[in-house]
Amino acid sequence: MSSHRIAVIGGDGTGPEVVAEAVKVIEAAEARFGFTVDKTSYEIGGERYLSTGETLTDSDLEQLKEEDAILFGAVGHPDAKPGILEQEILLRLRRELSQYINLRPIKLYPGVRSPISDLKPEDVDMVIVRENSEGLYVGKGEFTDKGSQSEVAVQESVNTRHGVERCVRFAFELAETRPRKHLTLCGKTNVLTYAWDLWQRTFDEVGKEFPDVSTGYAHVDAACLWMVEDPSRFDVVVTDNMFGDIITDLGAAVQGGLGIASGANMNPSGVSMFEPIGGTAPGFEGTGKINPLASIGSAAMMLTALGETAAGQAVEDAVGAVAGTLPSLRAGEMGMSTSEVGDQVVARV
Repeated sequence: MSSHRIAVIGGDGTGPEVVAEAVKVIEAAEARFGFTVDKTSYEIGGERYLSTGETLTDSDLEQLKEEDAILFGAVGHPDAKPGILEQEILLRLRRELSQYINLRPIKLYPGVRSPISDLKPEDVDMVIVRENSEGLYVGKGEFTDKGSQSEVAVQESVNTRHGVERCVRFAFELAETRPRKHLTLCGKTNVLTYAWDLWQRTFDEVGKEFPDVSTGYAHVDAACLWMVEDPSRFDVVVTDNMFGDIITDLGAAVQGGLGIASGANMNPSGVSMFEPIGGTAPGFEGTGKINPLASIGSAAMMLTALGETAAGQAVEDAVGAVAGTLPSLRAGEMGMSTSEVGDQVVARV
């Protein structure tokens, strides 16, 4: 019997509620598929920060490095200065654990209504591979004459050959496993001529190693248009940190909303972290009205990454089946409570 160790970090807002449902589903998968998951809860988030001043300690990191994966809820607190928790918990975890891939499947399940009329499930089945450690999010830049009328603010986008190549290679390897075997580079080569020259050259060079994968290119503004007008043109999309942050939220809308938007911060050879992309959902905490399907879908991705492929697929299938029965994926409009949605997934697993 296989065994896995995972860290469970509920975090803030509705994070603990959706993670609790994901854990419930994981336990159902354990019982059906005959593996075990040893779960350790970590109190990391806004409440601890406000009471102790601690965000993510070195001790936390050392313990997390010993886990096989992390199941994460959300981070953010209205009483904490914006950016502190995000920078010192989420971004530090990604950096310290070398989670250099943000992976976002975008799929329209049967019965789920997209805000884009007439879309069918066969029209929306893509995966966005977002570089997760470089670009505009490295925090480099400077102010000149801050606070004056002549103030200048410079934010630097830092892209390395190593960082770009490992992301592009991951995307090609993923595309090679999918039926369509197509990969689109999404960027802005006509304006951002330094960073995207590097991205395009790397993409072209790595692509020579994958003759079975067809390729394409889309400027990010055109990609936003096509994701709405004709999402079927995309299979796997690879892009940088900033553009990936933007187009994955657009993808969530196309597939029916944040309630179904699962994600992962991947270190393919280390500890990866799996989380929904919807955030803390202020105002819904404690109401039992938040949709847990995105968190459960992230747990499905985690099981697959841990090698429990059949279990991961069963959970994903159950998420899709339940999603198709709900009148809406929006919080408070599901027609049942958070725990009842979780129970529905468990019953199908």
